[in-house]
Amino acid sequence: MKIALAGIGKIALDQHVPAIAASPDWELAATISRHGRVDGVEAFTGITDMLAARPDIATVSLCLPPVPRFEVAQAVLQAGRNLMLEKPPGATLAEVHILQDMAHAKGVSLYATWHSRMAHAVAAARAWLAGKTIHEGRIIWREDVRKWHPGQDWIFEAGGMGVFDPGINALSILTEILPQPVHLTGADLDFPDNRQAPIAARLSLSGNITADLDFRQEGPQTWDMEFQTDAGRLALRMGGNLLEVDGEPSGGADSIMGEYPALYARMAELVQQGQSECDLSPMVLVSDAFTLGRRMTVEPFEF
Repeated sequence: MKIALAGIGKIALDQHVPAIAASPDWELAATISRHGRVDGVEAFTGITDMLAARPDIATVSLCLPPVPRFEVAQAVLQAGRNLMLEKPPGATLAEVHILQDMAHAKGVSLYATWHSRMAHAVAAARAWLAGKTIHEGRIIWREDVRKWHPGQDWIFEAGGMGVFDPGINALSILTEILPQPVHLTGADLDFPDNRQAPIAARLSLSGNITADLDFRQEGPQTWDMEFQTDAGRLALRMGGNLLEVDGEPSGGADSIMGEYPALYARMAELVQQGQSECDLSPMVLVSDAFTLGRRMTVEPFEF
């Protein structure tokens, strides 16, 4: 199946393009980007031009930042094409609800992806936690924004999400593996004096679960979560790729390279079955953090 990729930046080149190239389901037939290109692939600078010129491309994957994404997503759905969204699926919940209604009305597939849910040990963690009582949980998700988003000032603008750009990955795993729903009860958000989005956050959630998110960690990166249950202790390391039970390795793989191929395999299934998948529970937690969070002003941040 032919697919177009919109937004040829770092994440697209690092993850989406290799995943599509390795997929037995997809052929990258066009790109849409003001600046980025993929060698050997027809390039457009606007979505309208691509949709008009390539009626043979039935599916579009969007890797644009959240704020400018909505207008492009609407154009794709209005043209009757299937739509795949990089996380988060939009800048606001209202936008994504509109896209859901449009996809349903047009009879096309909409897939709001959460790549961290495809990490090697997530399914096993969900199976292990099923039926168990969680006494407490702790998430530590700390990474270096300069490494993963070099010079990308949009991430600290209003709607850019700041530390919740990686933090929502943790929340997507959390909402996938817990045996019961979770909701936010409080948050402290650290905003650099010169930025409009938080650089760090501390969350309190139901079930005695806490999350420590930080975009300032240098050196080794930390993507861990641990849960104490009535049947022992479970931990996920390396962004959900390594599983530990009572401190002992219990499966997974020390690699994140399988996440995006799994997303494109799932998109192929949805298109072939005429279905959509749009779970907004991680985004709800982030939205509630901005609603309930106490704003703390910290030192200015520069790339």
